[in-house]
Amino acid sequence: MQPSAENQPIGIVLGQLGTPEAPTARALRPYLRQFLSDMRVIDYSPFIWQPLLRGIILRVRPRKSAKLYERIWTDEGSPLLVYTQRQAEELQKRLGDGFKVIVGMTYGEPSLKGAIRHLQAEGVDRIIVVPMYPQYSSTTTASVYDAAYTGAAGRRCPLFNERKRAIPTLRFVPAYYDNEGYINAMANRVQATIDSWGRRPDRVLFSFHGIPKRYAETGDPYPQQCKITAELLAKRLNLEPDQWLMTYQSQFGPEKWLGPATDEMIEKSAHEGIQNLLIFSPGFVADCLETIDELGNEGLEQWEEAGGDPQGFRLAPCLNDASDWIDSLAAIVKAESSGWVRSYANPISEPVGD
Repeated sequence: MQPSAENQPIGIVLGQLGTPEAPTARALRPYLRQFLSDMRVIDYSPFIWQPLLRGIILRVRPRKSAKLYERIWTDEGSPLLVYTQRQAEELQKRLGDGFKVIVGMTYGEPSLKGAIRHLQAEGVDRIIVVPMYPQYSSTTTASVYDAAYTGAAGRRCPLFNERKRAIPTLRFVPAYYDNEGYINAMANRVQATIDSWGRRPDRVLFSFHGIPKRYAETGDPYPQQCKITAELLAKRLNLEPDQWLMTYQSQFGPEKWLGPATDEMIEKSAHEGIQNLLIFSPGFVADCLETIDELGNEGLEQWEEAGGDPQGFRLAPCLNDASDWIDSLAAIVKAESSGWVRSYANPISEPVGD
């Protein structure tokens, strides 16, 4: 018999994208197969896309991706998982025993589906899912929703759900792209980087992960939310309009993506005579391949090839486990748990009826 609800903590799942288990082609292959098979990410007909994915892409890309992961892998493992676990640990300290915080990844392990099932197995029937994406996108946030629903309801196969009798109550933290605590934490992170650098940037690029332009044109609110975040952050940093740009990174495939592209603006900045360029990624709350390698390593190479001084290039780290960010995250979670914390404080104990 499960413990009564009033004695159970509220479950908190930090939903992140995911990471391979090791920086090897063997580990990358199942991870990329799962990631690139998600129709939230790539919505082409599976009858067209799957033969291409399995016949060509998964034969070539795992080896290339493994080399990139090797460049950022740490003794503790993947930076994304390491930082997300630290975020969970620090958030647990802020929230206390009334909450149970765990990590769940949309792709790879520890899985988001498994996190939901783990909490329910412990008798937790009220769960708040926190998509670790400040700006909503159908390619990221919606995939977290899908994984959480599947974990809660169960799924035998793509066509049939399990006949579960007890399904936990779920809440999802909405996009927090304009949250004051989040904006202030980022501003502190960027300013600390500038102070340690000892140079005032001539230009700041706020680089967000890109999505195909078609997705935005058919209803994804992502670019509007990115714009608001960038504007609020620039204002908080007292940047003039000509001192910063919003860009998009990580484009792949033949479709037209949101622009301007970060890599193009890195090169253009050097050609325009910008002496000191700072890059920060507001859409990533934990450092990962796209920040450390794509912006840090490849970005520096692009800057130097375009004639930029390597000392004039700097990447600001993501929020990671910064104290003010965890404080803000705790405040967001507490706000979303409203009504639950006290909902069982005075349970009805008298029998109903005569």
